[in-house]
Amino acid sequence: MTRRKGIVLAGGSGSRLHPLTLATSKQVMPVYDKPMVFYPISVLMLAGIRELLVISTPEDLPNFRRLLGNGSQFGVEFSYAEQPRPEGLAQAFIIGAEFLRGSPAALVLGDNLFYGHDLTDTLAAANADTDNASIFGYEVADPEAYGVVEFDAEGRAISLEEKPANPKSHFAIPGLYFYPGDVCERAAVLKPSPRGELEITDLNRTYLDSANLRVQKLGRGTAWLDTGTHDSLLEAAEFVRTIQHRQGLRIACLEEIGLEMGFLSEEQFAKSAERLGKSTYGAYLRSVLERRQREKSSK
Repeated sequence: MTRRKGIVLAGGSGSRLHPLTLATSKQVMPVYDKPMVFYPISVLMLAGIRELLVISTPEDLPNFRRLLGNGSQFGVEFSYAEQPRPEGLAQAFIIGAEFLRGSPAALVLGDNLFYGHDLTDTLAAANADTDNASIFGYEVADPEAYGVVEFDAEGRAISLEEKPANPKSHFAIPGLYFYPGDVCERAAVLKPSPRGELEITDLNRTYLDSANLRVQKLGRGTAWLDTGTHDSLLEAAEFVRTIQHRQGLRIACLEEIGLEMGFLSEEQFAKSAERLGKSTYGAYLRSVLERRQREKSSK
């Protein structure tokens, strides 16, 4: 079976966060103790995906290369591609066609944060289905700001709309999508919307029309935050801080995920911890390794 590859779309001007983003990409800005882009990358890693393409602007791409490198410190492999102009989310599959080469794909937006107890199982199930597209529904108070999915009485998706003035449901579609290997072919024949973009909703609708779209509702136990405004950026940082201080565990710690997923050996993980020196993040990585070794010795 062809392994799924992942795309992190981290382009755009971040205009809603000006002046913070006048000199840097919003996706490298901090959400509490780590760069924003770590959170969507963690989602792809938790799904079991190890080959990832980061798409960003020509100006911002060097920052991502400096931040993420080749991915070996996390046990994954990063590639990079430029998005000269933001022309819709589905454009990621035009830009990423050579990277994907017909593989099943997952796309995550670079400013989305997901957290929840059952999230790993949900991601693994979506990753395992390579015959259908899988997207998610998340109940929100302001669905008109998002793509919206409508369900029938049996819970089947029956319509998709992009930022409707009169939403048919309160279920927004978060920025995480799983597709079979024909996604680039479908994206290549999309027509720009009235606002001049290749809409991800139009791409999803092609799978709905061919009965190849699966939509799973994310329940109350899952948090979905986007970080595109000053308020939502602060709220996300406060959320991460609260969870981490309460549990003593870190959200979206890519090195730890790499270790737990078997992408990194303990020796490789130790080298990643050493690279981070005396930072609190590095200290946390060392504590993870010490705890793991204690648990082994006690068995």
